[in-house]
Amino acid sequence: MELLHPRVESIYRDHHAWLQAWLLRRLYNRSDAEDLAHDTFERLFTRQDVTAVREPRAMLTTIAKGIVVNFLRRGALEATYYELLMQLPQDYALSPEEQALVLEDLVEVDRRLSGLPSLVRQAFLLAQLDGMRQAEIAAELNLSRATVQRYIAQGLHACCFEWTEA
Repeated sequence: MELLHPRVESIYRDHHAWLQAWLLRRLYNRSDAEDLAHDTFERLFTRQDVTAVREPRAMLTTIAKGIVVNFLRRGALEATYYELLMQLPQDYALSPEEQALVLEDLVEVDRRLSGLPSLVRQAFLLAQLDGMRQAEIAAELNLSRATVQRYIAQGLHACCFEWTEA
């Protein structure tokens, strides 16, 4: 069994209950708060030089806020996805396995697009989801057509070619 650095144990012991309570006040669900507290400490301990952390609560809060945003975003995406699935005719019903795979793909696309500037994301989605032509998007967003082309290319690149770790 690998022993943890004393600083790691100290941060966990001294701040775990506080972080869970902080998360519970935001999520109103003990199970989710416990899971996200675990994720927060895992991220802290795997991505930071823990011995150099001077303000553990500030660091934990910063990490936890990002995790909460992602958690809530995924929950909203899942709810919308399942709502749309319920509207599909029975002939188009997906198996539970297919539903899970599609949801994971949607979450990944959302994650990739969320890293883009707002106008880039908007131009890309208007082209892909609304089927708008580049000239229409340019007029809608008050951009040049060349800029719209560049933005759509950036969106495609982010969705298709940027394989980064989540």
